[in-house]
Formats: sequence, structure tokens, C-alpha cells
Amino acid sequence: MTTRTALLERFDTDQPVVGMVHLPALPGAPGFDGDRDAVRARALEDARRLADSGINGLILENFGDAPFYPDDVPKHVVAEMTAIATDLTDAVDVPVGINVLRNDAEAALSIAAAVDAAFVRVNVHVGTAATDQGVLEGRAHETLRLHDRLATNVAILADVHVKHATPVGEQPIDRAALETVDRGKADGVIVSGPGTGVETPLADVESVADTLAAHGHDRVPVFVGSGVTSETVGDCLAAGADGVIVGTALKAGGKTTAPVASERVADLVAAARNSEPEQ
Repeated sequence: MTTRTALLERFDTDQPVVGMVHLPALPGAPGFDGDRDAVRARALEDARRLADSGINGLILENFGDAPFYPDDVPKHVVAEMTAIATDLTDAVDVPVGINVLRNDAEAALSIAAAVDAAFVRVNVHVGTAATDQGVLEGRAHETLRLHDRLATNVAILADVHVKHATPVGEQPIDRAALETVDRGKADGVIVSGPGTGVETPLADVESVADTLAAHGHDRVPVFVGSGVTSETVGDCLAAGADGVIVGTALKAGGKTTAPVASERVADLVAAARNSEPEQ
């Protein structure tokens, strides 16, 4: 059986810029327009633009499926995402991650294992969050056991105080991050602002990075998960982030649902590289 390796080793850089492939509504979702081929073509075009413009990795996500199933998507969603992920991993030569909204870690891990993706993103891995889908509970105990049963080396990247949600309880974000790694066994964590495209507080990034380092988790990467732009990426990395996940800022006109704009990707990647410390 294979084992998970350090998440950052999946990328060809110490400070990866990860782009989002936001899928339009899939068949069965209220917004689906009836053209399955167009959904797949859009995903492939966005992925190729990201990869060709210097991105270090990407995440495939069923962003257009709102309103989302809380934690158990239907089989047809898994089938559609697996088919698209298969095409996508064949088309690009960068690490691919899978996120099944709103919080179906079992589906994400199953898809990732089947298509040999590099990692999954789990929105609520430990703890409890109040969301527009209702109360979501972390199922790290199930996710890690499924990981073992699938004999996969897919890494687990978990959100801490995930966006579009309110944590249940008063646990500070740094403590929540430590629990996510120590007890949830996540390979990396994501710190975000309150919503898609909203800037992530740098104080939260610093607190999480410092706390993990202080407890011996220097090799557990911290990603900034929202609001990253060409103007702010340097500040995010300087605050202690090991990488960034970018969606909205890489889209035409800065609109989340628009196609990826190659020039925006190139500009942000260049800004991230210019902020790297000299060796």
C-alpha cells in the first residue's frame, strides 16, 4: 500500500500558485443548460490556459452546482466529475486536486484515487460549521480510513474556518488548524476570508503558520484560499503562506464564473515569483 507524501513535494516549486477550474452546472443541477459537451470543453480550456500560463497546480470543483448537497452528492455527480477529471489529468502536466462541494470528501477522494489526482480539498474536515447547506460535521475519521482502504497516495488539503460558513464554537483559528493537522491528520491547511474572492486576513495566515511551526509541523503547508490577486500575493506569502489558491482573480474581468484569462494567470504567477526570497 502506498502512503501519502509531503504535499509541497507534489508541486514543482516551494511556493505553489494553484488555480481553480470552476465547473459550470453539471447535469442534474438547476443551472445546467443541457450541453454536457460544453461543460467538459470549458473545463479543459480553463485547465490548459492555467497550465500554459505557468500555474503550479489546479483544483477541479463543481462550483456551478449550487445549491449544493451538504455532504453526499448523487452518483451522477461523481460520474460526471470523474469523466471530466480523467480528461483533465490527461490534458495538463501539473498536479490536479478534486473538491466536491459542499463537503463530500468520500466522493472527492474516490474520484482522485480513480484518476490519479494529487490531492483533495475538504471544506470541513474536523469540527462543525453552520452553512447555507445546514450544519456540516467533519468526518476525518471516515476520510482517513477510506484513504487507507483505497491504498492511494492522494494528499488531503483541509480548510480551517472555511469560507461561506461560521464555525460552531469559539475555537480560535490557530487552534483549529492544529487540531486539523494533529487529530485530523491533514497534509495541508487552507486559510480563507469569509467568502469567494474576499481577501484573507493576513493575521489569520500568520497565526496559523506560526502555531503549526511551533508545534513541529513545519512541513505542513499553509495555503491562502481566497481574495489573492497580483497585488496581494506577495503579502500572503510574506505572512507565512506556503502557497495560494486562486480562482476569481484569474478569470476574465475578475468575475468568478467567467473563463480563465491567460494574461491574468501570467501576471499573478510572475508576481508570486518576484516575491520569493533570494536563495
